[in-house]
Order: sequence, then structure tokens, then C-alpha cells
Amino acid sequence: MAERLSIIIPALNEAGGIVGLLDALQPLRGQGHEVILVDGGSQDATLELARPYIDAALQSAPGRARQMNAGARAAGGDILWFVHADTRLGHGHAAALLQAMQADPDRAWGRFDVRINGRAPLLGWVARMMNLRSRLTGIATGDQGIFVRRAAFLDIGGYADQPLMEDIELSRALKRISPPLCLRQCIETSGRRWEQGGVVRIILLMWSLRLGYFLGLAPERLARLYT
Repeated sequence: MAERLSIIIPALNEAGGIVGLLDALQPLRGQGHEVILVDGGSQDATLELARPYIDAALQSAPGRARQMNAGARAAGGDILWFVHADTRLGHGHAAALLQAMQADPDRAWGRFDVRINGRAPLLGWVARMMNLRSRLTGIATGDQGIFVRRAAFLDIGGYADQPLMEDIELSRALKRISPPLCLRQCIETSGRRWEQGGVVRIILLMWSLRLGYFLGLAPERLARLYT
């Protein structure tokens, strides 16, 4: 029996681009997969625009970890696929995910390579480094479209309730079950934060935040630096 996907999208004030993502997911809904959007308190038309394209609209306290956990609790699929609202997917991504999971049933989770959409030349280098680092360490970022068997997600208790680095904690917990599937197909994520903040500045900021986290600084303190 084919496994069913629950595609969980945390969103906050994404009216400008949410329809582009959701429209690409409509063929999957026609195949019996479900799309769940979890809004963290948008002040724009995100929810209104999304409703015709989704199977469930949920609201939760803001914070991606909380939003994704809320979506997982409502999900009915065998595999949870966490997709950021500023991600763009192609028609082959879901098929590649399902094929990889079916071919290696001992793997509990995985992620895609990522491409960062933007004009700054350095963004291509940033994406390559993200993908290489992830492949070497087995740590995934949320931009890479993390997918996980629902049973494994429940076994580890879901995302840690923290405002930053929740993807690192999830990866650490899932690595104790199995190494990740690192799919080479690229999903596309927005480079808006990089370009607005300056690519070099954001690179240095992210390196500093990751170093601080690995040295034991509290996620709440790091989140104040990230905003």
C-alpha cells in the first residue's frame, strides 16, 4: 500500500507568496495526500488565500516548532513533510521522497538539497555549503524540507519547544533512530532574508548562532539576536 503524505506548512504573514507553494501541491491532494497549514497569527490575508488549497487550516502560538507540532498532531499521513511557506516545489519532489522512503524502509527521515532563490551571486555558494554540511553531519535545516515517518516523529516527542535551532534538535533525535536520506533533488527557498540583511552579514550571523548553540547558549537568547 502506498504511503500517504501529510504536508505541514508553518506560516506567518505569507500572503505574498503562499498561493505559489500551495498551487504546486494540488496534484498531490488529488492523489490522496493532505496539506495542512498552521498559521502563527498572521496579520495579512495568508489564511484567506490558503483555504481553497488546503485540507486543514490550524492556528497556533507563533514559532515554527509549535506550529509544526500542531500540524503533526492533526496529521493523518504515514510520512510528515515539513515545508516552509517560502519554499517552491516541483512536481517530482514528492515522488522522489516516497520512492526513497519505500526503497529504504529502515530510514526514518530525510531531507532535500536546497537552492536559494535570489540575485546575489554568493547565494549559490551558501546553498552548496548548506547541502555539504548537512550531508557530512546528518543535521538538516528546515529550509531543506525535512520529512519523517510519523511513528518516528511521535517516538521522539516531535520538535523541541524552542524558538530557534529546533531543526538541529530534531535531527539529533532522529539520528539516534537512523541516518537521514539526503536527496540530491533541490527544493527552492527564498533568499529574501539574505538579501535584505546582506549575504555576508547573515552568513556571519548564522555561523555565530550555531557556534553559540553548540557551546550551550539558550535558544531564547539566540533568538533575540536572530530577529
